[in-house]
Amino acid sequence: MSTYENDAKVFKAFCDENRLKILKLLQTGEKCACRLLEDLKIGQSTLSHHMKILCESGVVNARKDGKWIYYSISPEGSEYARKLLKEITVIYSDTKDKCCL
Repeated sequence: MSTYENDAKVFKAFCDENRLKILKLLQTGEKCACRLLEDLKIGQSTLSHHMKILCESGVVNARKDGKWIYYSISPEGSEYARKLLKEITVIYSDTKDKCCL
């Protein structure tokens, strides 16, 4: 998979209101899927869809314990996302496009 594909997964993780709510809930520590379902008032299949995207981005970790899955923010994944955002928004002032001047 190309770097752009991986990077797009990170940004996809942040472009949905429910996923942002999930990340906010996970800021206080690991949460069971059952707790996220209660707090978000969404269905299990909807939560599963959002968690798949968050986990594929690398921003969220999942671990199974019995019949439940527990989710937490990945320190490595969140650091990668911070660096990616900073890298992609850097302005290089001495590289102006001169074709239309």
